[in-house]
Amino acid sequence: MEKDLSNYRKSYEKNELLKKNVPENPMELFQKWFYEVDRFFPEDENNAMTISTIGLDGYPKSRVVLLKKYTFEGFIFYTNYNSEKGKAIAKNPNVCLSFFWHGAERQIIIKGKTEKIAENLSDGYFESRPRGSQLGAMVSNQSEVINNRNVLETKLLNFEKKFEGKEIPRPKFWGGYIVKPIEMEFWQGRPNRLHDRIRYTLQKDYNWKIDRLSP
Repeated sequence: MEKDLSNYRKSYEKNELLKKNVPENPMELFQKWFYEVDRFFPEDENNAMTISTIGLDGYPKSRVVLLKKYTFEGFIFYTNYNSEKGKAIAKNPNVCLSFFWHGAERQIIIKGKTEKIAENLSDGYFESRPRGSQLGAMVSNQSEVINNRNVLETKLLNFEKKFEGKEIPRPKFWGGYIVKPIEMEFWQGRPNRLHDRIRYTLQKDYNWKIDRLSP
Protein backbone atom coordinates (compact mmCIF):
# COMPACT_ATOMS: atom_id res chain seq x y z
CA MET A 1 0.00 0.00 0.00
CA GLU A 2 1.31 3.43 -0.89
CA LYS A 3 -0.14 6.92 -1.23
CA ASP A 4 1.92 10.01 -1.92
CA LEU A 5 0.66 13.00 0.11
CA SER A 6 3.40 15.43 -0.91
CA ASN A 7 0.96 17.57 -2.89
CA TYR A 8 -1.33 18.17 0.10
CA ARG A 9 -0.64 21.86 0.70
CA LYS A 10 -2.42 24.77 2.33
CA SER A 11 -1.37 28.38 2.72
CA TYR A 12 -2.09 29.81 6.17
CA GLU A 13 -3.09 33.45 5.87
CA LYS A 14 -5.82 34.23 8.42
CA ASN A 15 -3.98 35.95 11.26
CA GLU A 16 -0.69 36.83 12.94
CA LEU A 17 0.82 36.47 16.41
CA LEU A 18 3.37 39.08 17.44
CA LYS A 19 5.36 39.01 20.68
CA LYS A 20 4.69 42.70 21.32
CA ASN A 21 0.93 42.07 21.40
CA VAL A 22 0.72 39.08 23.76
CA PRO A 23 -0.22 39.30 27.48
CA GLU A 24 2.20 38.43 30.27
CA ASN A 25 0.20 35.38 31.34
CA PRO A 26 -0.43 32.61 28.78
CA MET A 27 -3.81 31.73 30.26
CA GLU A 28 -5.08 35.15 29.20
CA LEU A 29 -4.03 34.42 25.61
CA PHE A 30 -5.57 30.93 25.83
CA GLN A 31 -8.85 32.45 26.98
CA LYS A 32 -8.79 34.98 24.13
CA TRP A 33 -8.06 32.33 21.50
CA PHE A 34 -10.64 29.91 22.90
CA TYR A 35 -13.30 32.62 22.93
CA GLU A 36 -12.51 33.50 19.31
CA VAL A 37 -12.61 29.95 17.94
CA ASP A 38 -15.75 29.16 19.91
CA ARG A 39 -17.42 32.27 18.56
CA PHE A 40 -16.44 31.91 14.91
CA PHE A 41 -16.41 28.10 14.63
CA PRO A 42 -19.23 26.95 16.95
CA GLU A 43 -19.84 23.82 14.88
CA ASP A 44 -16.47 22.39 15.96
CA GLU A 45 -15.78 20.61 19.25
CA ASN A 46 -13.33 23.30 20.30
CA ASN A 47 -12.73 21.86 23.78
CA ALA A 48 -11.34 18.65 22.27
CA MET A 49 -7.67 18.32 23.17
CA THR A 50 -5.02 15.69 22.65
CA ILE A 51 -3.30 14.44 25.80
CA SER A 52 -0.01 12.57 25.52
CA THR A 53 1.30 10.41 28.35
CA ILE A 54 4.22 8.06 28.81
CA GLY A 55 2.74 4.58 29.16
CA LEU A 56 3.83 1.85 31.54
CA ASP A 57 5.54 0.21 28.54
CA GLY A 58 7.72 3.30 28.06
CA TYR A 59 6.01 4.44 24.87
CA PRO A 60 4.26 7.80 24.49
CA LYS A 61 0.57 7.58 23.67
CA SER A 62 -1.84 10.31 22.57
CA ARG A 63 -5.62 10.40 22.59
CA VAL A 64 -8.34 13.03 22.49
CA VAL A 65 -10.20 14.03 25.65
CA LEU A 66 -12.55 16.94 26.38
CA LEU A 67 -11.47 19.99 28.34
CA LYS A 68 -14.21 20.71 30.89
CA LYS A 69 -12.81 23.74 32.69
CA TYR A 70 -9.80 26.03 32.65
CA THR A 71 -8.58 28.50 35.27
CA PHE A 72 -5.39 30.47 35.84
CA GLU A 73 -4.14 27.33 37.58
CA GLY A 74 -4.61 24.92 34.69
CA PHE A 75 -6.78 22.65 32.54
CA ILE A 76 -9.33 20.18 33.94
CA PHE A 77 -10.62 16.99 32.34
CA TYR A 78 -12.33 13.85 33.65
CA THR A 79 -11.65 10.17 33.10
CA ASN A 80 -11.40 6.72 34.67
CA TYR A 81 -8.45 6.72 37.09
CA ASN A 82 -7.87 3.01 36.33
CA SER A 83 -7.68 3.56 32.57
CA GLU A 84 -4.47 3.28 30.58
CA LYS A 85 -3.99 7.06 30.76
CA GLY A 86 -4.81 7.08 34.48
CA LYS A 87 -2.17 4.45 35.21
CA ALA A 88 0.34 6.31 33.06
CA ILE A 89 -0.33 9.56 34.92
CA ALA A 90 0.01 7.81 38.30
CA LYS A 91 3.52 6.69 37.32
CA ASN A 92 4.55 9.84 35.45
CA PRO A 93 2.39 12.97 35.92
CA ASN A 94 4.25 14.91 33.19
CA VAL A 95 1.95 15.22 30.17
CA CYS A 96 1.49 17.23 27.01
CA LEU A 97 -1.80 18.74 25.86
CA SER A 98 -2.45 20.11 22.40
CA PHE A 99 -5.29 21.93 20.72
CA PHE A 100 -5.53 22.26 16.94
CA TRP A 101 -8.16 24.65 15.65
CA HIS A 102 -7.88 24.20 11.89
CA GLY A 103 -10.50 26.81 11.06
CA ALA A 104 -8.49 29.50 12.80
CA GLU A 105 -5.14 28.00 11.69
CA ARG A 106 -4.05 27.89 15.33
CA GLN A 107 -2.40 25.35 17.60
CA ILE A 108 -1.51 25.38 21.30
CA ILE A 109 0.95 22.93 22.86
CA ILE A 110 1.08 22.69 26.65
CA LYS A 111 3.58 20.86 28.85
CA GLY A 112 2.41 20.36 32.39
CA LYS A 113 2.15 18.32 35.55
CA THR A 114 -1.05 16.46 36.36
CA GLU A 115 -2.83 16.17 39.71
CA LYS A 116 -6.19 14.77 40.79
CA ILE A 117 -8.67 17.48 41.69
CA ALA A 118 -10.54 17.51 45.01
CA GLU A 119 -13.18 14.78 45.37
CA ASN A 120 -15.98 17.27 45.98
CA LEU A 121 -15.20 18.93 42.63
CA SER A 122 -15.37 15.57 40.88
CA ASP A 123 -18.64 14.86 42.71
CA GLY A 124 -20.10 18.16 41.54
CA TYR A 125 -19.21 17.58 37.91
CA PHE A 126 -20.44 13.97 37.99
CA GLU A 127 -23.81 15.14 39.32
CA SER A 128 -24.11 17.57 36.39
CA ARG A 129 -23.66 14.84 33.77
CA PRO A 130 -26.61 13.27 31.93
CA ARG A 131 -27.83 10.10 33.62
CA GLY A 132 -26.68 7.97 30.68
CA SER A 133 -23.15 9.33 30.99
CA GLN A 134 -23.17 8.64 34.73
CA LEU A 135 -24.15 5.02 34.09
CA GLY A 136 -21.58 4.76 31.30
CA ALA A 137 -18.81 5.71 33.72
CA MET A 138 -19.90 2.90 36.04
CA VAL A 139 -20.24 0.34 33.25
CA SER A 140 -16.86 0.74 31.56
CA ASN A 141 -13.65 -0.71 32.97
CA GLN A 142 -11.86 1.64 30.63
CA SER A 143 -8.97 0.18 28.58
CA GLU A 144 -9.69 -3.40 29.74
CA VAL A 145 -10.16 -6.15 27.13
CA ILE A 146 -13.76 -7.37 26.72
CA ASN A 147 -15.17 -10.22 24.61
CA ASN A 148 -17.86 -8.20 22.83
CA ARG A 149 -20.20 -5.23 23.13
CA ASN A 150 -22.79 -7.45 24.80
CA VAL A 151 -20.71 -7.25 27.97
CA LEU A 152 -21.28 -3.49 28.10
CA GLU A 153 -24.96 -3.65 27.18
CA THR A 154 -25.67 -6.26 29.85
CA LYS A 155 -23.86 -4.29 32.55
CA LEU A 156 -25.73 -1.14 31.51
CA LEU A 157 -29.10 -2.88 31.86
CA ASN A 158 -28.13 -4.21 35.29
CA PHE A 159 -27.07 -0.76 36.52
CA GLU A 160 -30.22 0.83 35.08
CA LYS A 161 -32.30 -1.58 37.16
CA LYS A 162 -30.13 -1.14 40.25
CA PHE A 163 -30.39 2.65 40.23
CA GLU A 164 -33.92 3.01 38.88
CA GLY A 165 -35.45 5.98 40.68
CA LYS A 166 -32.26 6.52 42.66
CA GLU A 167 -29.38 8.96 42.61
CA ILE A 168 -26.25 7.57 40.94
CA PRO A 169 -23.10 8.02 43.05
CA ARG A 170 -19.79 8.91 41.46
CA PRO A 171 -17.56 5.81 41.26
CA LYS A 172 -14.36 6.30 43.26
CA PHE A 173 -12.35 5.20 40.22
CA TRP A 174 -13.67 8.09 38.13
CA GLY A 175 -12.88 11.78 38.52
CA GLY A 176 -11.00 14.84 37.42
CA TYR A 177 -7.41 15.83 36.77
CA ILE A 178 -5.91 19.27 36.48
CA VAL A 179 -2.90 19.84 34.23
CA LYS A 180 -0.82 22.71 35.62
CA PRO A 181 1.24 24.18 32.78
CA ILE A 182 4.96 24.82 32.95
CA GLU A 183 5.26 25.69 29.24
CA MET A 184 2.72 26.87 26.67
CA GLU A 185 3.40 27.41 22.98
CA PHE A 186 0.99 29.32 20.74
CA TRP A 187 1.23 28.63 17.00
CA GLN A 188 -0.40 30.79 14.36
CA GLY A 189 -0.22 29.64 10.75
CA ARG A 190 1.39 32.14 8.35
CA PRO A 191 2.20 32.17 4.62
CA ASN A 192 5.27 30.39 3.21
CA ARG A 193 5.45 28.12 6.27
CA LEU A 194 6.92 31.05 8.25
CA HIS A 195 4.50 30.47 11.11
CA ASP A 196 4.37 32.58 14.27
CA ARG A 197 5.38 30.68 17.41
CA ILE A 198 5.32 32.27 20.87
CA ARG A 199 6.47 30.19 23.84
CA TYR A 200 5.77 30.91 27.51
CA THR A 201 8.05 29.18 30.06
CA LEU A 202 7.26 29.26 33.79
CA GLN A 203 10.16 30.60 35.88
CA LYS A 204 11.11 29.87 39.50
CA ASP A 205 9.51 33.14 40.62
CA TYR A 206 6.27 32.03 38.89
CA ASN A 207 6.54 34.70 36.22
CA TRP A 208 6.45 33.65 32.57
CA LYS A 209 9.37 34.06 30.18
CA ILE A 210 8.18 34.84 26.65
CA ASP A 211 10.18 33.86 23.57
CA ARG A 212 9.52 33.92 19.84
CA LEU A 213 10.57 30.67 18.15
CA SER A 214 11.69 30.09 14.61
CA PRO A 215 9.14 28.09 12.63
